[in-house]
Amino acid sequence: MAYQGFAQEYLGMPAVTRAYTTACVLTTAAVQLEFITPFQLYFNPDLIFRKFQIWRLITNFLFFGPLGFSFFFNMIFLYRYCRMLEEGSFRGRTADFVFMFLFGGFLMTLFGLFASLFFLGQAFTIMLVYVWSRRNPYIRMNFFGLLNFQAPFLPWVLMGFSLLLGNSIIIDLLGIAVGHIYYFLEDVFPNQPGGKKLLLTPNFLKMVFDTPEEDPNYNPLPEDRPEHQPRDQDQNEQQRPQ
Repeated sequence: MAYQGFAQEYLGMPAVTRAYTTACVLTTAAVQLEFITPFQLYFNPDLIFRKFQIWRLITNFLFFGPLGFSFFFNMIFLYRYCRMLEEGSFRGRTADFVFMFLFGGFLMTLFGLFASLFFLGQAFTIMLVYVWSRRNPYIRMNFFGLLNFQAPFLPWVLMGFSLLLGNSIIIDLLGIAVGHIYYFLEDVFPNQPGGKKLLLTPNFLKMVFDTPEEDPNYNPLPEDRPEHQPRDQDQNEQQRPQ
């Protein structure tokens, strides 16, 4: 029963959230089982552009460290806020959600070229948290029963918690910065006088991820219209032996 409940919950996750969290868990499991090592995953511009190890552009977003408190903490926040975004402000807009992933990953990778950052998954999680928090500014939050605050302060609370754990806050600041850039370009600037929407989702992403809308001007052929379809009773009478 527990397995069926877990399977039902897993299959009920929206597609992008399920794909990303699954990739993160499987990558960590592969490292834990020593199928691969973190040295094969981390962000290294020299190996990417000179040795053509292109996979590092993706795998550095999938590894959150060995199994432990930090890993589970990041997974909980990644799953929770990625899902709430996909089921909330991005509901029915999977292509736009994927484009946000690509835009955020591109900016973080660009910054990673000039800084010694090896794994960017935590920054990506903070970006998702930041965008969600700015789009839900009036929700009251509670952090481990110790702090009560409104949603826009959540990324800063997480950064403070990371600092208390002795971690570098550069990754958190990067996630906040990229999240703010996306939020400003997508939600703020288009609504300013003279502003316009700059982040336009490419059509090929919409073709792949979004189901096509029905054409309101479509007229079915006369034989395909409901009034011309035989009723069940008529069909039954036609099938009876004479």
